[in-house]
Amino acid sequence: MTFDAASGLRTPVPLAPGTLRIVPLGGIGEIGRNMTVFEIDRKLLIVDCGVLFPEEDQPGVDVILPDFSYLAHRLQDVVGVVLTHGHEDHIGAVPYLLRLRPELPLIGSRLTLALVEAKLAEHGIAPVLRTVTEGQVAQLGPFECEFVAVNHSIPDALAVFLRTAAGTVLHTGDFKMDQLPLDGRLTDLRHLARLGEEGVDLFLVDSTNADVPGFTTSESEIGPTLEALFAKAGRRIIVASFSSHIHRVQQVLNAAAAHGRKVAYVGRSMVRNMEIADRLGYLHVPGGVVVDVKDAAGLPDEQLVLMSTGSQGEPMAALSRMATGAHKISVGPQDTVILASSLIPGNENAVYKIINGLLKRGAQVIHKGTAKVHVSGHAAAGELLYCYNILKPRNVMPVHGETRHLLANAELAMASGVPAERVILSEDGSVIDLAGGVARITGQVECALVYVDGQSVGQVTEDDLKDRRVLAGEGFISVITVVNRATGQIVTGPDIHARGVAEGEDVFNQILPPVAAALQEALVANPGHTTGQLQQVVRRVVGTWANRTLRRKPMIIPVVLEA
Repeated sequence: MTFDAASGLRTPVPLAPGTLRIVPLGGIGEIGRNMTVFEIDRKLLIVDCGVLFPEEDQPGVDVILPDFSYLAHRLQDVVGVVLTHGHEDHIGAVPYLLRLRPELPLIGSRLTLALVEAKLAEHGIAPVLRTVTEGQVAQLGPFECEFVAVNHSIPDALAVFLRTAAGTVLHTGDFKMDQLPLDGRLTDLRHLARLGEEGVDLFLVDSTNADVPGFTTSESEIGPTLEALFAKAGRRIIVASFSSHIHRVQQVLNAAAAHGRKVAYVGRSMVRNMEIADRLGYLHVPGGVVVDVKDAAGLPDEQLVLMSTGSQGEPMAALSRMATGAHKISVGPQDTVILASSLIPGNENAVYKIINGLLKRGAQVIHKGTAKVHVSGHAAAGELLYCYNILKPRNVMPVHGETRHLLANAELAMASGVPAERVILSEDGSVIDLAGGVARITGQVECALVYVDGQSVGQVTEDDLKDRRVLAGEGFISVITVVNRATGQIVTGPDIHARGVAEGEDVFNQILPPVAAALQEALVANPGHTTGQLQQVVRRVVGTWANRTLRRKPMIIPVVLEA
């Protein structure tokens, strides 16, 4: 069991007949951007197409997409896109994929497709949808797909079992084994057992909680905690959660009804998703409990609950703006704010900033660390061991998790009896071929991070992000000089302007003579110097001085103009 050393792998050989190829384009080594491509007999099947949310060192980025370049010239060979459930890290990138081929069939459960359809409508795309349910078998080209009910933190989640000429694959999507789910929909262990009896050649399994011992706490344990918090709250209650966490919203509605409170949804995605869930029957709203946020202002504070987005510290989400005073809803003393979600890795600082902002405004803040207001939607180690023992897979490939999660899942697989050489630790872009009951890594394809920044998709590079980090952390210095190359003289300047540098502008007076001298020397030594070469001279001189004198490396923007 070793990790795929991507740099040392060759370009994959052409796919042999009767071999199944698996290429993860996201979700390996990260929490998000889940997308896996399966290929056999020159036909492709995609499972999930999600986004990854940016971290602090990726300023200005809205979301991060899988790299579609592997598919760019083969979209006509794609027989369908199977979506396991409706979370953003599994469906968020679908609009960007369908821009390349709008008629790609989307296959999923009723709720999943309804959420995707609403998202696509905002992009002006009318999708081709095919609704499936647990137990159903669908033929998609050379792939026979059988769908299995799994329990997750959103209703209607499905695992998918693929039958091909090369063998069988079970992809869990995200799942857990809650034995007391709110909607009564269990992960179907009997169905999994039947698939295990048939034989699972390759098991792609959720790794997010593989390093958590025991079993994930049941969703049903959250209700009593919320009831107790609602009973003690003196004024307004604000609950922040993922906009797709229908189970959590259901518990909030139930607690509000029990304590005579009204609930208003705050945040566009929260309003949209709850309207869909209510219309389709996945959310059961007690009569008269939900009110429009516009009407909420007329209600007494002690009768109001606000169900908000922003539990991950997203800067433009409702809760973040409440914490900074930038939202029309003002948080104050005796308000109770409940963060009913887990922390996505990388969002910790943003969330703690919100907590501190709310506390400064006098609110009481309740979160997972202080009360049982959230449980995970992913299987812990004990549940994963159950799966391995029920399925007895021939090969295992941990997916959906950071390196620590993948390694922990691999250890569980081996502890259950899967041979080490049959445990595949891959990376995004790894090429895995399944033939004769054996899965092995056979190559690597290009698989970059694709950044969405406003209307820009894939145009922001790592160099751009580096520049943004420098601007944010070090500031910038511009140096403007006008020269006459014919006479070899400086006409005006150099003039220096700085932003984001703590020192006063007087400190830059000491660098003006060296810059002028270096330019003058360059003009005399070689009158043929281009303005670009002269700008490099300025950048070198100022950069060396700033590093030695100011102990910083600001962005330096030299401008040399010809008179």
